[in-house]
Amino acid sequence: MLADLPAMMTAVGFEAPGDPDVLQPITLPVPRPGPDEVLVKVAFAGVNRPDVIQRKGQYPPPPGASPIPGLEIAGTVAALGQGVTALIPGQAVCALVSGGGYAQYCLAKAGHCLPVPEGLSLAEAAALPETLFTVWHNVFERGYAREGETVLVHGGTSGIGTMAIMLGIHFGLHVIVTCGSAEKCARALEIGAAHAIDYKAADFVEEVARITGGKGVDLVLDMVAGSYVPRNLKCLAEDGRHVTIAVQGGATAEINMAVVMRRRYTLTGSTLRPRSDEFKALLAQELRANVWPLVERGELRPIMDACFPLAEAAAAHERMEVGAHVGKIVLEV
Repeated sequence: MLADLPAMMTAVGFEAPGDPDVLQPITLPVPRPGPDEVLVKVAFAGVNRPDVIQRKGQYPPPPGASPIPGLEIAGTVAALGQGVTALIPGQAVCALVSGGGYAQYCLAKAGHCLPVPEGLSLAEAAALPETLFTVWHNVFERGYAREGETVLVHGGTSGIGTMAIMLGIHFGLHVIVTCGSAEKCARALEIGAAHAIDYKAADFVEEVARITGGKGVDLVLDMVAGSYVPRNLKCLAEDGRHVTIAVQGGATAEINMAVVMRRRYTLTGSTLRPRSDEFKALLAQELRANVWPLVERGELRPIMDACFPLAEAAAAHERMEVGAHVGKIVLEV
């Protein structure tokens, strides 16, 4: 298999951090899979906010990871590393990766791959891993969301937000989202949110109180942090959980710990990329058992926004930074 591979490939990377135009096509050697790895011939790669932050020089890849952006891919298995028996060459897979997705070939841990079922396009498959792994772990595992509970999700039309809405529906949650315009609120309601709040036109704290009759929500999925945290806590019901997955509004927050104690709040958060290979493999197993049947039956599909050629990765980043997208942006390789 390795003998049939080309020696070189095209990827998109950057020499120095900066604006989207620093992203340029480059030529690199095709990587070779090590033990428990597969080499994937990439058809599509997902574009995510961490890619943008990495390009700006604020989110370096973890030790040993590729410096090329791209945290999720879909394509076909091109070669197997030592010890891989669950996958076969030519099989269509999608995978969570620690970097390297913006390229014609990308290494993935075999345990981080999921099979692409019939009826799921490779473009859609590339849009699933990052949001599925993130939402499942943070809403259901760290956030302990249970059927019948109410969840507040910021960024309701982002890739994460749209997936949180859809998974919430399938697992019996009432999802309230915030969005930055009336148009985005309308889209969030179409996708399945129970309520959508235009945070530019109304105070989301007051709206949550009104919607819940003063009770508050059981869980907040927070991508903003900063000054949002004390406001989020005002939205929580007693015994509520606050889960932070990004710090777009700032990494520090000032909160009243007496309120945390009195109302028995749980504050937690996580970042996925630096977690161990073993953790991600276990998370993939959880998804395979609990979520992938929905994908196989055609009941769960990502909300797709736009597809750009790999060479136009800069334009994809520009679209993400403008914030006009609804759902996922992918690159066609």
